[in-house]
Amino acid sequence: MSTDLNQPELPAIGFLAEINDDDRRLLSGYGEFLPVHPDRVLIEEGQSQDSLYFIIAGRLHVTTEEDGRRVLLGRIGPGDVVGEVNIFDPQTASATVTGMEFSQIWRMDRPTLDEFMRENPAAAAQLMVHISTQLSRRLRETNEKVSFIRKTLGRGSF
Repeated sequence: MSTDLNQPELPAIGFLAEINDDDRRLLSGYGEFLPVHPDRVLIEEGQSQDSLYFIIAGRLHVTTEEDGRRVLLGRIGPGDVVGEVNIFDPQTASATVTGMEFSQIWRMDRPTLDEFMRENPAAAAQLMVHISTQLSRRLRETNEKVSFIRKTLGRGSF
């Protein structure tokens, strides 16, 4: 983030490190910067969700409810993105994201993303490639986990 608190900027971390400075500054103005305090919910499982969130600072937990118990799916921190599925397919959130320490987040909703794409097609193309890469990595990780579970259960298919 910039040192000028009147004009916050997205830092060059995570996939944003690969976007040029001018486009990253431009993108900064299309979203909003949000604080997330410890134990505060950013995204709630089962609630409507149509935004992309970029973690600038801090740590958050991604959890789901299973048989009345909270199950940790993962930890996210600086440079990570969450909500990338729902920005393209707005539905209810499949997990809860909660601050574990004070965190700084940048948020962009779908209408704002559409506006950014119309007004800045070259920068938007870079953003879309990086979001697609993130989605692809997560899909690959899920496939690897499913494969591991199949092998562990001693079956080739379900």
